[in-house]
Amino acid sequence: MKNHAGVGNINGVEDPVTRQSLRVSPLRRAARAAFDWVDLQWSLLVRVLEAVAPIAHGRLLDVGCGDKSFEGIFRPHVNEYLGIEHEATFTATGASLRASRPDYLYDGNRLPFENGSFDTVINIQVLEHTPHPGRLIADMARVLKKDGSLILAAPFSFRLHEEPNDFFRYSPHGLTVMCRDAGLVIERVEQVGSLWSLIGHKVNSYLALHVARIGGAAQQLGKLGHESPAQPRVRLWTLPFVAPAVLSISIIARVMDRVFFERQEALGFVIVARHAAGRS
Repeated sequence: MKNHAGVGNINGVEDPVTRQSLRVSPLRRAARAAFDWVDLQWSLLVRVLEAVAPIAHGRLLDVGCGDKSFEGIFRPHVNEYLGIEHEATFTATGASLRASRPDYLYDGNRLPFENGSFDTVINIQVLEHTPHPGRLIADMARVLKKDGSLILAAPFSFRLHEEPNDFFRYSPHGLTVMCRDAGLVIERVEQVGSLWSLIGHKVNSYLALHVARIGGAAQQLGKLGHESPAQPRVRLWTLPFVAPAVLSISIIARVMDRVFFERQEALGFVIVARHAAGRS
């Protein structure tokens, strides 16, 4: 349904497909866990988000929530978790076909909430998909309470995805400037990955998505929600070679990151920001 602000509230709808999708077998969970572990970008991002999640509190808004992939990380720390998505881009992705969906859809221009409506606002791996990132940060700052927290994750180096809506990559300095322009100050910066996980992730992505073509299988396990649901058929004959290679690369990359950490190379960054006027 649509309210007077032109926002779709899509809660409360459950069909047989949704109910079936909620029954996840142990084998499926194990397969997803294995996929997540070798996905260096995902697993390292989740580790950082788990570290900053206790900052979240009260009423939370997930801007660009997709299928709410990060709700499990933040939900234990907040009283209410709401997700909102850009309607036009969301409907073109695999996430739109999943059981977990946004609470609100909007046109991407202005968040349909009053000033200071939320204690916590999160924006995870979304900022690269808006042509006006400064405007979005300013709008998130608007709906954030004066003593609230913005948790923002953005890629520094990542392949093209969700094309053509893939516009930018971000350094922590660029994020700092945009937050400052929105009246926010950075309280914490966390680096996601380093040189070796960056290289490993790019090689593994090529092997998995272009050689083995397992994008469709990954989507069936709940991954790659940002991509189109139209994926090429998997090349089964490559799996005996690709699977051990991807696993080995993931192991080596993790070890090398620990031994030879490089702060000037990263998969991305997570920042925590607050209103300058609300700092204690």
